[in-house]
Amino acid sequence: MTLHNAPPVVYPLGRSRFLGWLLLALWLAGLLALLLWSYATRQLDWRMAFAVAAVVGTGVLARVGWNNSPTGQLVWDGEVWRWESSSYRTGIGEYKLSLIADFQSMLLLRLENQAGARLWLWVEQGVLPERWLDLRRAVYSPHKSSTPSRQHDMLPAEPLPAAAPLPAIHPVEASE
Repeated sequence: MTLHNAPPVVYPLGRSRFLGWLLLALWLAGLLALLLWSYATRQLDWRMAFAVAAVVGTGVLARVGWNNSPTGQLVWDGEVWRWESSSYRTGIGEYKLSLIADFQSMLLLRLENQAGARLWLWVEQGVLPERWLDLRRAVYSPHKSSTPSRQHDMLPAEPLPAAAPLPAIHPVEASE
C-alpha cells in the first residue's frame, strides 16, 4: 500500500456564524447572572459597578474580536498548508495545521507558522458544501514529508549498548 497525500483544496473562510452565536450566548449568560445578582442583593456599590463594566467590556471585546475574525482562503496544495487573505501577503509561508475540535459540520483549526504565530479558524460546512469532504480529507490524511524518513526496520550504524556498565559490587563481610 502506498501513501498518497490528499488532493489540493481551496476553502474560503469568513466570520463564523457559530462563533458569533456562541459569543452572544456567553455574553447573555453573563448579563443574566449580573441581573440576577443585582436583583438578589438590591444594592448598588463599587462591586456592582465593576461587574457592569466587566460585562459591558467583555461584550465589546467579543464583538470586536468577532468583527476582526480572519477572512481568506485555507489552501492545501498537496504538500503544505497556506493561508491566503487580502490583509496578509497571499500564500507566503507554510503553516502547520492542527485539528483542535471536530463537530462534523464544523472544525476548529489552528495554523502555526515557523515563527510560532498562531491563527485560529472556525471552518463551517455551509460555506462551501461541495468542497467540505475534500477539506476534511486534507485535514485528516497523513502527510508525507518532503525529506525521506528512516524506516523502522533499519538498524543503526552502531548498535546502542543495552545497559550502562556498573562497577563491580563486592560483598561486605560482617565483622565480629
